[in-house]
Amino acid sequence: MPTYCYQDPQGFIHERQFRIGEAPKSIDLGARGTAHRCFGAEVKTVPIGSGWPLECVASGVNAKDGPALAQHLRERGCPTDVSKDGNPIYRDAAHRKRALKIRGFYDKNAYA
Repeated sequence: MPTYCYQDPQGFIHERQFRIGEAPKSIDLGARGTAHRCFGAEVKTVPIGSGWPLECVASGVNAKDGPALAQHLRERGCPTDVSKDGNPIYRDAAHRKRALKIRGFYDKNAYA
Protein backbone atom coordinates (compact mmCIF):
# COMPACT_ATOMS: atom_id res chain seq x y z
CA MET A 1 0.00 0.00 0.00
CA PRO A 2 1.23 3.51 -0.73
CA THR A 3 2.26 5.86 2.05
CA TYR A 4 0.52 9.22 2.35
CA CYS A 5 1.78 12.25 4.29
CA TYR A 6 -0.23 14.48 6.61
CA GLN A 7 0.94 17.69 8.27
CA ASP A 8 -0.33 18.65 11.72
CA PRO A 9 -0.77 22.25 12.99
CA GLN A 10 2.74 22.19 14.54
CA GLY A 11 4.27 21.33 11.16
CA PHE A 12 5.14 17.70 11.85
CA ILE A 13 4.59 15.15 9.08
CA HIS A 14 2.70 11.94 9.87
CA GLU A 15 2.79 9.01 7.47
CA ARG A 16 -0.16 6.68 7.01
CA GLN A 17 -0.83 3.86 4.57
CA PHE A 18 -4.08 3.56 2.66
CA ARG A 19 -5.19 1.76 -0.45
CA ILE A 20 -4.98 3.78 -3.66
CA GLY A 21 -7.93 6.12 -3.93
CA GLU A 22 -8.93 5.67 -0.27
CA ALA A 23 -6.63 8.24 1.39
CA PRO A 24 -8.65 10.88 3.26
CA LYS A 25 -7.93 14.60 2.93
CA SER A 26 -7.29 14.83 6.68
CA ILE A 27 -6.78 12.55 9.65
CA ASP A 28 -7.72 12.99 13.30
CA LEU A 29 -4.76 12.92 15.69
CA GLY A 30 -6.88 13.09 18.83
CA ALA A 31 -5.61 15.72 21.29
CA ARG A 32 -2.96 16.85 18.78
CA GLY A 33 -5.61 18.10 16.36
CA THR A 34 -6.23 17.35 12.72
CA ALA A 35 -3.53 16.76 10.13
CA HIS A 36 -4.19 17.63 6.51
CA ARG A 37 -2.75 15.83 3.51
CA CYS A 38 0.60 17.29 2.43
CA PHE A 39 1.28 16.59 -1.24
CA GLY A 40 4.62 18.42 -1.06
CA ALA A 41 5.97 15.94 1.47
CA GLU A 42 4.81 13.01 -0.65
CA VAL A 43 6.78 14.09 -3.71
CA LYS A 44 9.84 15.45 -1.92
CA THR A 45 13.09 13.94 -3.16
CA VAL A 46 16.34 13.41 -1.32
CA PRO A 47 18.89 16.12 -2.19
CA ILE A 48 21.93 14.98 -4.14
CA GLY A 49 24.87 14.36 -1.86
CA SER A 50 22.86 13.56 1.23
CA GLY A 51 23.08 10.18 2.84
CA TRP A 52 26.86 9.99 2.66
CA PRO A 53 28.85 8.45 4.19
CA LEU A 54 26.83 5.28 3.78
CA GLU A 55 27.26 2.11 5.82
CA CYS A 56 26.32 -0.68 3.43
CA VAL A 57 24.90 -3.76 5.11
CA ALA A 58 24.25 -5.48 1.77
CA SER A 59 27.94 -5.63 0.86
CA GLY A 60 29.11 -6.31 4.40
CA VAL A 61 30.99 -9.33 5.66
CA ASN A 62 31.07 -11.23 8.93
CA ALA A 63 32.32 -8.97 11.74
CA LYS A 64 35.48 -11.04 12.20
CA ASP A 65 36.30 -10.59 8.48
CA GLY A 66 35.95 -6.80 8.58
CA PRO A 67 39.70 -6.07 8.98
CA ALA A 68 40.50 -8.39 6.07
CA LEU A 69 37.98 -6.57 3.87
CA ALA A 70 39.49 -3.19 4.78
CA GLN A 71 42.99 -4.51 3.97
CA HIS A 72 41.81 -6.06 0.68
CA LEU A 73 40.31 -2.77 -0.52
CA ARG A 74 43.27 -0.71 0.70
CA GLU A 75 45.75 -2.96 -1.17
CA ARG A 76 43.79 -2.43 -4.37
CA GLY A 77 43.82 1.35 -4.12
CA CYS A 78 40.43 1.99 -2.55
CA PRO A 79 40.91 2.60 1.19
CA THR A 80 37.57 2.01 2.89
CA ASP A 81 36.54 2.17 6.53
CA VAL A 82 34.72 -0.92 7.80
CA SER A 83 32.36 -0.82 10.79
CA LYS A 84 32.78 -3.14 13.77
CA ASP A 85 29.91 -5.17 12.29
CA GLY A 86 31.86 -5.76 9.04
CA ASN A 87 29.98 -3.27 6.86
CA PRO A 88 31.98 -1.07 4.47
CA ILE A 89 31.43 2.67 4.86
CA TYR A 90 31.35 4.42 1.48
CA ARG A 91 32.20 8.14 1.28
CA ASP A 92 30.29 8.88 -1.94
CA ALA A 93 28.78 7.17 -4.99
CA ALA A 94 32.10 7.02 -6.89
CA HIS A 95 33.85 5.42 -3.91
CA ARG A 96 31.03 2.89 -3.57
CA LYS A 97 31.17 1.98 -7.25
CA ARG A 98 34.95 1.54 -7.15
CA ALA A 99 34.86 -0.64 -4.02
CA LEU A 100 32.06 -2.84 -5.36
CA LYS A 101 33.91 -3.31 -8.66
CA ILE A 102 37.06 -4.43 -6.84
CA ARG A 103 35.04 -7.09 -5.05
CA GLY A 104 33.32 -8.22 -8.26
CA PHE A 105 29.93 -6.79 -7.30
CA TYR A 106 27.67 -4.87 -9.66
CA ASP A 107 24.64 -2.85 -8.59
CA LYS A 108 22.55 -2.44 -11.72
CA ASN A 109 19.95 -0.30 -9.94
CA ALA A 110 22.14 2.55 -8.71
CA TYR A 111 24.96 4.90 -9.58
CA ALA A 112 25.39 3.86 -13.22
